[in-house]
Amino acid sequence: MSDKNQLDFKIPPQLLPLDGRFGCGPSKVRPEQLEAVMSRMTSVMGTSHRQAPVKNIVGSVRDGLSSLFSLPAGWEIVTGNGGSTVFWDVATFGLIRERSHHLVFGEFSSKFAEASAAAPHLSDPVVVTSDTGTHPTPSSDATCDVYAYPHNETSTGVAMTPVRPSKDGLVLVDATSAAGGLMWDPANVDVYYFAPQKCFASDGGLWLAACSPAAIERIREIKASKRWMPASLDLSIALDNSVANQTYNTPALATLIMLDEQVKWLNSNGGLSWAAARTAESARNIYSWAEARAFASPFVANPAERSNVVATIDIDGVDANTISAILRANGVVDTDSYRKLGRNQLRVGMFPAIDPSDVAALTACIDVVVDHLRS
Repeated sequence: MSDKNQLDFKIPPQLLPLDGRFGCGPSKVRPEQLEAVMSRMTSVMGTSHRQAPVKNIVGSVRDGLSSLFSLPAGWEIVTGNGGSTVFWDVATFGLIRERSHHLVFGEFSSKFAEASAAAPHLSDPVVVTSDTGTHPTPSSDATCDVYAYPHNETSTGVAMTPVRPSKDGLVLVDATSAAGGLMWDPANVDVYYFAPQKCFASDGGLWLAACSPAAIERIREIKASKRWMPASLDLSIALDNSVANQTYNTPALATLIMLDEQVKWLNSNGGLSWAAARTAESARNIYSWAEARAFASPFVANPAERSNVVATIDIDGVDANTISAILRANGVVDTDSYRKLGRNQLRVGMFPAIDPSDVAALTACIDVVVDHLRS
């Protein structure tokens, strides 16, 4: 059978998910979010971000996230232009005093460690790694004033519950693919930062960070030290603008509107506990399916370390790229593995906007595609 004929395979329509978007970023956007953008076409889009219509949206996002995360008094939601990559640079200037401690268990956690190592004003970081598909065990280090690791490693599908390794030092958690879909306790974290294109189903162009009073104190302390930093990476400027419900530079307004709509949707349905239960149901659907198939298995061997928002499934005996290509030809998209991991696997986003029943439908589609390729 030619490759072309393989790709021409039609999945029975009754098996297809109602919505075939399973990307890990950008992720599925609900129609109501785009309707929210359209409803603000003349009142917000193309208007000044320093005037009330836009500032009200920023304020709504900040209030909504504070409620969603059950943040204690004194915490602030800080935002700025760029994504998580930008925030790593922001942190090297405005949060790390001298030396950072990094847990690295995937592509994105390694990038923050590399940013810290490259910063000329910081000491070489402590970097602790583990085998791919696992996460290291947190430990304290008296030489470090920041502990950094991801809540969810998007590249591998490994999740790690945020913990505080030491009473000394700030805990910075990269929550880009976890925020809004996994539970966390603010008592164990000082900065919970993320971009909004995963669980919050928005576009890129922004970073957001929930900052504890200790983190805010560190921001002010480093600023007072006269350390040089570019204004665009100055966390104190971002903080001052955020408490005024604005960003330092003009933000992506559509991104803000879609983010605000998604936060409202999550809170109206029961908040973070509801969202986490929804992603957990999706995870049960796909992991139980993989464990019951001879040709599939969860890449993350330890169930306690498996992510509920990003599933990585190893495929045996069939080319995973061909499976993804046939799925895409049938309107089921973005199930490709992470490009740098180099495994024969599928990667499936299970963010709150994705209905758990659609994840179950996806598994049925994979079954018939694999049967077709083996026939």
